[in-house]
Amino acid sequence: MRRTTYYVFHSAMAPDLRGITSDPDGTMLSATDGPWTSERQIDPDEPWPLDVNQSVVEFGIGENGFYLLGPIPQHASSKPVIESDRVEGTAVFDLQGHRIGTIKRLLIEKVSGRVVYVDVTFGGFLGLGVHHHTIPWEKLTYDMGLHGYRTDITEEQVRGAPAFYGEDEVWPGKKREQEMWDYWRDWPR
Repeated sequence: MRRTTYYVFHSAMAPDLRGITSDPDGTMLSATDGPWTSERQIDPDEPWPLDVNQSVVEFGIGENGFYLLGPIPQHASSKPVIESDRVEGTAVFDLQGHRIGTIKRLLIEKVSGRVVYVDVTFGGFLGLGVHHHTIPWEKLTYDMGLHGYRTDITEEQVRGAPAFYGEDEVWPGKKREQEMWDYWRDWPR
């Protein structure tokens, strides 16, 4: 007999996609595929009602905090998080699929722990002539086909953005931070 209650949710983005978790609120489910709506609860004493092996579901929940059942959209990830060192060095592409830069580092808000900006580098050869520009993290979407991040920001927009910092400067003053915030908030230009 199972000792865990499972919760089944369905995705508003993909009607045939179900998310199964032991979290009654569904907060462990992939945000990319949400919003999620509660569909049913599977109590420990009831027979297993799903057409997927219970052990497979339990393994997925143990690994990721959830299990996705049904056709998974291309953007879906089997993991709800990614390590920062796997993001650093990843290519950034424009909407036409042209590489415009590479992610150098993530800028994380200290108190909330939320990624706010990405330091994108482009240009240069063997480290010489490399330019750093910072763009909002929310402007990037992972593209599984390109194995990189896609953005609607053009290379010209990135080059026109204020540099948040460079190799010799770790954190700018409030004035520089405000300039960057104003630049990206005012788009489209």
